[in-house]
Amino acid sequence: MSLRHGIEGLREILGEVAFPADKDRIVSHARDSGADEELLGALRSMPPVDYGEPEEVLRSVPLPRSDTDARPESARAQQRREHTKPGMSESMKETRPVNPIEEELGENRKS
Repeated sequence: MSLRHGIEGLREILGEVAFPADKDRIVSHARDSGADEELLGALRSMPPVDYGEPEEVLRSVPLPRSDTDARPESARAQQRREHTKPGMSESMKETRPVNPIEEELGENRKS
């Protein structure tokens, strides 16, 4: 069994589920069908209701609509490292170069 990921993997998994189905049954089936952790996390974040058809699940799951938007894990990790707080103005963000000593020790010992 290959690892299923992205919206296409979710479509394959939902094609195997008998609807109507509740969130727990969908998540359980996805786990048993080889869904990757990103897909399982997205399914766990769905509202806990009964779903009447696969399209309802697809509308509730926060995944990119196409695998062409999917990025490798290394690119997602890079974005997490560089992520700043959303909603913060550019003037409030830390933009100066990081001093390696300050980065390692957590403080600047010049003073």
